[in-house]
Amino acid sequence: MWRWQCRSREGEILKVKGSFLHDEPALRVSFGWDAHGNLVKDMDRAGLSRAVVVCGRSLAKSGSELELLREALGPRLAGIHPGARPHSPVPQVIETSRFLRDAGADAIIAVGGGSAIVTARAASILLAEGEDVAALATSVTAEGRMISPRLRAPKLPQFVIPTTPTTAIVKAGSAIYDEVAGKRRALFDPKTRSQAVYVHPALLAPVPKQVFVSAGLNTLCMAVEGLIATKGDPLADAQLTHALRLAADGLAQLNGPEAGQARTDLIFAAILCGRATDSTNGGLTTALGHAIGVRHHVENGIVNAVVLPSVLEFNADAAAGDLRKVERALGLAAAGSARESALVIGRHLVELFDALGVPRTLGELGVPAEARPALAQLVTEDWFLRGNPRPVGDATEVERVMTTLW
Repeated sequence: MWRWQCRSREGEILKVKGSFLHDEPALRVSFGWDAHGNLVKDMDRAGLSRAVVVCGRSLAKSGSELELLREALGPRLAGIHPGARPHSPVPQVIETSRFLRDAGADAIIAVGGGSAIVTARAASILLAEGEDVAALATSVTAEGRMISPRLRAPKLPQFVIPTTPTTAIVKAGSAIYDEVAGKRRALFDPKTRSQAVYVHPALLAPVPKQVFVSAGLNTLCMAVEGLIATKGDPLADAQLTHALRLAADGLAQLNGPEAGQARTDLIFAAILCGRATDSTNGGLTTALGHAIGVRHHVENGIVNAVVLPSVLEFNADAAAGDLRKVERALGLAAAGSARESALVIGRHLVELFDALGVPRTLGELGVPAEARPALAQLVTEDWFLRGNPRPVGDATEVERVMTTLW
């Protein structure tokens, strides 16, 4: 849609599609065998001396790759807390915040995948703001508006050492699982965004390949959704286009001789995608992944891969022009209509997903069809749904989309 126009010196009418604000926080990424040394330098420069490492149980074991970090930090290491669990349950986040308090931490180093990174961020929020998670979380008003409370207290600086390609690496939001309420609680505070990211090859190699597949699929699907989201700009498009290329190529190479490079490329794809989707938001695929993944203990990326082709068809007419960006990023020839474009992209992605052994339906993932109404309601409460190119009216419409997924 043309938003405004002006006349050039030569008398031509120049049309422009609209305006945008691309707000990109500072980013510092260190990659290589000296990454941990750069972390130590960054801590010393900031005057930090009591860092707590937040990770999962396997990394906390003696003799793991975490020994490299222990040696690098020396007396700066105030403790290691293996409190990260899948989907970051609230009790583990509270436990982590108390560990930070008792250790007198002045910095947090999250080591691992999305659960470790989100747990560390959310724990820093609870440490500073209190433990009433529901009061701190984004809520939905009776009119359907989403409101995030302003969390004003200072937060501990965050450093991230990723072991999986998760977009959480560079995010400011932290979605944790409230098992009592049966849903995710989204906490948002820009002050919890990572100060710096350190990618060490030795920490990527031991991670099971399937973990890279799942997280890489999540990045790929989010990049597609970012490119067709309602809110976007050319700067975000550049990041998302390259993120999509890196993710697609990296996933395809995970079983080949370039698997080592593929793992690092997937990490960089996640960083690019995470940054860009701060500007563009996501869509229905991302929201479905959140709802289904946490309720039925399935990795978000696997759910994303199952639902994305159907969501592309649902969004086709509303995302006609933007689907061309996805085609170009994937190296596909331009299709005729928007619906044909969605089908071509979907078929191309399904070929990749099949090669990775991804199931085709939610039934294969163990998600019962009778769960559809409850899941649809959760989807309507997801912040990412706001970016979907085709407006989603209510849970009934979400259910209609979901009928094709079993």
